[in-house]
Amino acid sequence: MNILMMTNTFTPHVGGVARSVEAFMVEYQRLGHGVLVVAPVFEGMPEKELNVIRVPAIQNFNGSDFSVRLPIPSFLFPALDRFRPDIVHTHHPFLLGDTALRVAALRNVPLVFTHHTLYEQYTHYVPGDSPALKRFVVELSTGYANLCDQVIAPSESIALILQGRGVKVPIEVIPTGVNVEQFARGDGAKFRALMGIPQDAFVVGHVGRLAPEKNLRFLAEAVVDFLKANDRTHFLIAGVGPSAGEIMGLFEREDLANRLHLTGILQAGDLANAYHAMDVFAFASQSETQGMVLTEAMAAGVPVVAVDAPGVREVVTDTRNGRLLPIEDLKGFSSALSWLASLSPRERQGLSEAARETADGFSLPRCTARALDLYKSLLTSGPVPRNIEGSLWSSALRMIETEWDLWVNRAHAASAALTRSRPHDKVTP
Repeated sequence: MNILMMTNTFTPHVGGVARSVEAFMVEYQRLGHGVLVVAPVFEGMPEKELNVIRVPAIQNFNGSDFSVRLPIPSFLFPALDRFRPDIVHTHHPFLLGDTALRVAALRNVPLVFTHHTLYEQYTHYVPGDSPALKRFVVELSTGYANLCDQVIAPSESIALILQGRGVKVPIEVIPTGVNVEQFARGDGAKFRALMGIPQDAFVVGHVGRLAPEKNLRFLAEAVVDFLKANDRTHFLIAGVGPSAGEIMGLFEREDLANRLHLTGILQAGDLANAYHAMDVFAFASQSETQGMVLTEAMAAGVPVVAVDAPGVREVVTDTRNGRLLPIEDLKGFSSALSWLASLSPRERQGLSEAARETADGFSLPRCTARALDLYKSLLTSGPVPRNIEGSLWSSALRMIETEWDLWVNRAHAASAALTRSRPHDKVTP
């Protein structure tokens, strides 16, 4: 079948959605299906890409890592005519998500929406962030979901949240699969040598985008508390983002900078080596729908210490493959790290084996097969009629567009006023 995937984030952007889309794309193609990805332009993307259409976008919107697409270019629709999608799979409820909705309606094909993100956790990137805006974003994504034929939730926790918010269409739980074989192999000793980490050190690790919504201040403070009480311990972080400077500043103030190791973005084999250099993976985010990095770490045999949250509790089982802490408590998190560090080699090996067993349950082939079965069932039943213009989503989207236009207009006006008026200039009414 021909699968059209539309996403606001894609490689080389580093993030769970981009990695999910890429992983499924590669696996679908390996199984002989046609895949076309429509995604925004990103800095550093490959000059030549197969089966990917890029649309113009504003980069690093409002200080974030995200891009905001500009009006859809005219070349997109002829390309879709040539591709002739059987399924449209959208990964966001706005920007390219609204295009996906209209493409599916015009072509009378099923529309699938993966609810990757708890969007209310990201409103700090939008001008005018407020509790009302958070509620509005929840209503927007819920209204969008109800215009689709099928919603995919990456975890059981998210499925329950969506049902509680009023999503009426069928919801299927399908996690993003992990490439178990890729992460099962790695040279941790080589990576430690590369980063200047002693081979006998106990290494706490973390992988992900370094941004405020990932709760990294709490995580860094808990790891600092652990490092101060345990001499031969180090903290290894793979990723980039706006919180990197804050983390570095904290470790410098605590005189622990020599035990903090920031690698930047890692790809393929280097990332697997980094996981194998860790003794424990630390995770404190409360904004996940699925902890992809948790299953990657576990595929490498690394146990996890995490705070209970949606997308996390489905992966981490307390004292079996790591520690799952019921509440966000700094001393409790630090103590959990100390507990794991105090285990005998045999006890740690037991946690590692359990972690690998957990990762096997999230294997990419298994998750891909479930997604393809879902597509096939939708092709049999056909798409549902959609009243796009009369929907809650449509009216909410118009409100957002109006507010955005007003905000942009105010920004332009303020900029023009500042350009015309310099300090100490006389302003004439």
